[in-house]
Amino acid sequence: MFADRARVFIKSGKGGDGHVSFRRELYVAAGGPDGGDGGKGGDLIFEVDDGLNTLGDFRHVRKYIAEDGQEGGKRRQHGKNGQDLVVKVPAGTVIRDAETGKIIADMSGDNRRQVILPGGKGGIGNMHYATSTMQVPRYAKPGKPGRELMVNLELKVIADVGLVGFPSVGKSTLISRVSNARPKVAAYHFTTLNPVLGVVDFGEGQGFVMADIQGIIEGAADGLGLGIEFLRHVERCKLLLHVVDAAGTEGRDPVGDIALINKELHRYSEVLAEKPQIIVANKCDAIYVEEGEEDPVERIRSAYETDTVKVFPISAVTGEGIRELLQFIVEKLRELPREVTVYEPEFIYEFDAGADLPYTVEKDKDVYVVEGPRIEKMLGYTNLDSEKGFEFFQKFLKQTGILKELEDLGIQEGDTVRMYGHEFDYYK
Repeated sequence: MFADRARVFIKSGKGGDGHVSFRRELYVAAGGPDGGDGGKGGDLIFEVDDGLNTLGDFRHVRKYIAEDGQEGGKRRQHGKNGQDLVVKVPAGTVIRDAETGKIIADMSGDNRRQVILPGGKGGIGNMHYATSTMQVPRYAKPGKPGRELMVNLELKVIADVGLVGFPSVGKSTLISRVSNARPKVAAYHFTTLNPVLGVVDFGEGQGFVMADIQGIIEGAADGLGLGIEFLRHVERCKLLLHVVDAAGTEGRDPVGDIALINKELHRYSEVLAEKPQIIVANKCDAIYVEEGEEDPVERIRSAYETDTVKVFPISAVTGEGIRELLQFIVEKLRELPREVTVYEPEFIYEFDAGADLPYTVEKDKDVYVVEGPRIEKMLGYTNLDSEKGFEFFQKFLKQTGILKELEDLGIQEGDTVRMYGHEFDYYK
C-alpha cells in the first residue's frame, strides 16, 4: 500500500552519568577520586534509502528511540557511548515538527544523511573535581537528557515533469505510452489512486522522470476529492503538463477545465501555479467538428497559448503528436535548472539547557567566539552556502539575541566571528 504521510515520535539517547569512586589499592591509604565520565547518548539520524519509495513502514512502528550512554566506571573508565539510531526514509521525505508544521529537514538532493536529534552529552566523573581544597569530591555530573520530538513525515516524490488535470483526461494512458510505467487504465474516474513515476527514454541520454498524480477536481484546494493529497508530489517538478480532454468526450469544456485547474493550483500554492506549463490537448482522435463549428484545439490555443505556454494536440491512444511533445519537453528541461528543489529548514530546536547557558559569546583577542549546543545544532542542519539558508541563519542570530551581545562586547564592522570552525566578517 502506498503511504506518503506518517507521524512518529523520535528521541535521542540520554548521556550516561558521571561516576563517583576513589582509588583503593594496597598500601595506598587515601587514593584520589577516579570516577569516569559517562558515555554520550546515541544520535537520532535520518538517512535516505534508495530502495524505499513509500512511508509504509512507519504505519507499523511509531516510536524511534536511540540508545542511552552508559554510566562512567571506577578507575577512570569512560562509559560506552549509546548506539546511534538510523531511520531509513525514501528520497524526497520532508521532516516537519508536528506542533508547528515547520520544516526540520528535507531529505532530498545532496542531503542523504542528517542528525536530527543529537544524543545527550555524558556527565563528568568525580575525577575532574579534585582541587587543593576539595580532595575528596563525592559528586559527579549527570548526563544530559536526550532530545525528543513528535514529527510529521511527508513524501514529495522527485520528478522532472508532473501531469495535472481532471480525472479521465488520459494522463495514465499518456504516461504508460511514453515511459516504463504501467498504471491502471480504465474507462472510469479515479483509476490512479497513487502517484506513478515513469522514466521517459528519449535516446542519447535525454531521458527524464514523469509523475502522474490522481485527477484533481474543483475544490481540491479545500480538500475535496483526493487530488490535494497528491498535489504535493508535483511541487518539486520543474515542468507541468496540463492534460485536457480536447474532444470533450464526457461533456466537459476543455477551455473551462484549464481555468478551473489553474485556479486550484493557485489556491494550493503560488509557487506551484507559477511553474512552467505545457498544455496537452489529448483525445484529438475523437474530435469531430461540424461545419461552422470552431475546432476545440484552436479554441484552446486562442485562450491560452503564449510565447511561454505552448499547446500540443495529441492522442495518447494512437500516438499522434507525442514525439513532437516529448522533443519540446526535452528542450524545455534543458533551459531549466537541473538541481532538485530542496526546502530550507525553518525549525530551531530549543534545547533544554539545564544549568548550562544555551550559548556563550566571548572575545578571544581579536576574534569573537560564539559557542553552545544551540549554535552547534543550527550549523549542523543549515546550508550556509545557499542564500535562503544564510538568511535563515542571520534571522536565528538576531532572534536569539546573539547579535546584540556581540554589539555589547564592542564588535565593529569587519571584525571576525568564529562559530565551530566557521568564520564570518561582521557587517550590519
